[in-house]
Amino acid sequence: MKSLFLPNKILTMKRITLLLFFLFSLINTQAAQPKLIVGLVIDQMRYDYLVRFASKYSKNGFARLMNQGIHCTNAHYGYVPTYTGPGHASIYTGTTPSVHGIIANDWFDRKEGAMVYCSEDKNVRTIGSDSKAGEMSPKRMQTSTIGDELKLFTNGKSKVIGLALKDRGAILPAGHSADGAYWFDDASGNFITSSFYRNDLPQWLIDFNEKKRTNHFLSQVWNTLLPIAAYTESLPDNNTYEFVAKSETEPVFPHNLPEIVKANENRLSIIKSTPFGNTLTKELMFAAIEGEQLGKDNTTDLLCVSFSSPDYIGHAYGPRSVETQDCYLRLDLEIAEILNYLDKNIGKGQYLLFLSADHAASDNPNHLKSMRIPSGYLDLSKYKDSLNNYLLEFFSLNDPSERFVRAIVNEQVYLNTDLIRRKGFDKEAIEQKTAEFMRNIQGVGNVITRSDMLRTCYQHGVGKLLQAGFNELRSGDVIISLLPAWMDYGPKGTTHGTAYSYDTHVPILIHGQGILPQRITSRIDITQIAPGLCRYLDIPFPNGCFSDPIPEMLKGKK
Repeated sequence: MKSLFLPNKILTMKRITLLLFFLFSLINTQAAQPKLIVGLVIDQMRYDYLVRFASKYSKNGFARLMNQGIHCTNAHYGYVPTYTGPGHASIYTGTTPSVHGIIANDWFDRKEGAMVYCSEDKNVRTIGSDSKAGEMSPKRMQTSTIGDELKLFTNGKSKVIGLALKDRGAILPAGHSADGAYWFDDASGNFITSSFYRNDLPQWLIDFNEKKRTNHFLSQVWNTLLPIAAYTESLPDNNTYEFVAKSETEPVFPHNLPEIVKANENRLSIIKSTPFGNTLTKELMFAAIEGEQLGKDNTTDLLCVSFSSPDYIGHAYGPRSVETQDCYLRLDLEIAEILNYLDKNIGKGQYLLFLSADHAASDNPNHLKSMRIPSGYLDLSKYKDSLNNYLLEFFSLNDPSERFVRAIVNEQVYLNTDLIRRKGFDKEAIEQKTAEFMRNIQGVGNVITRSDMLRTCYQHGVGKLLQAGFNELRSGDVIISLLPAWMDYGPKGTTHGTAYSYDTHVPILIHGQGILPQRITSRIDITQIAPGLCRYLDIPFPNGCFSDPIPEMLKGKK
């Protein structure tokens, strides 16, 4: 049959059919859910690392994420303390420690009368090692996560996996109903799990462990990726603000890992303090995608990956060190490889990836002092006895062996509430006297009592952030915030945990299916990631989430 239309003038029926088929396919592709959601959390990544090291980054790592997706330049944590456990929990629950209950990495538990760890669980056993490093679960986290809601919504069809060197970096993001969470075991150098998830290691992980990649990396020398003269964004390699590893006399490149390993008792754990820990995590990530067949069907899966090594390196060397810069230049290449891998194995436009951090980090106070910037060090725990004696001056006890103060941890004072109740003391009065004592310590900036925290709604400043991190069932009786640039830490390297921007300001980068390139300069809270992803997937928010989604996430979603 001849065409009804004039040739070369109007499209033939065949061409019209093909065009309609193409448009229909395009609409369906835009409406489809991503096959895989990948969450990357960089442990101890300051936002300024994206900018300060930008000239040394490749085009296909951090730069690709910043230029081709959502780039939040003013994202912050809205609570204290800014630690690893609370950070990972907050990203994936969409709420703060006041609700999800992970108030620190470890804290004093009044019922147990001892310190507890955020992911410890003595009722489960280690799978994959003879050590106790697998006695872990998410039981102390009081709310659901993105992964939990995804599992509920798909009636268990979605797979949810958590991976990290740190157990808490794998367990808390993956949530309660995850198919698996896997982390590094210092004793064996292998990745392990907990009987909370399963009673044996999956075959893909057994195969991965048998490659002994940890031993391979620790047989190398860590030298700079670029000629050391190129690290102009950092302090000189040899300075007095950095930790000196065993077997070394100065904190300088090259770092001879075989010699460092020989000098340390916990030898295989050294991998964590090198950029090769990131490489190991990336390789585990690829093995998990293939072994678990993530993103291979029409039900969205979730892979939660935390890169722990930047935190170990940052703690030892600080944010101005060549070691930290080299870690991020290498991590940039790992990110590029991850994106390329996902393009090829999941498919461009078939996945969504977000990148953020669990906290940032402070400058080394001694370095700041050298630049005449106010700063200092403070060990609050050493005031426990003097605080107790101070309280005894006002509230006498017949038995001098009894103590008003049970613990000072995480810049919080835990009072002996059982003793106070038994003796009939006015607890609020004791809280006030404790606060009075603490305010006289050099380096303390703000002190809020439990009584004031429970009856006052703080609207701004440090008080607002302290309150968002205050959990009525788990937090202390007097909450302390140090002055800016003061830290409860040693003189080498750095730490984190405060309400100030150097600890709260982190990156949020979102890339992939339906995400339009956008630069967001307005303030975004880290807890907006979870509801943003849930709105993107059209699933319910985590059950403790009170935050609004990042609205820009939905602009390109059909």
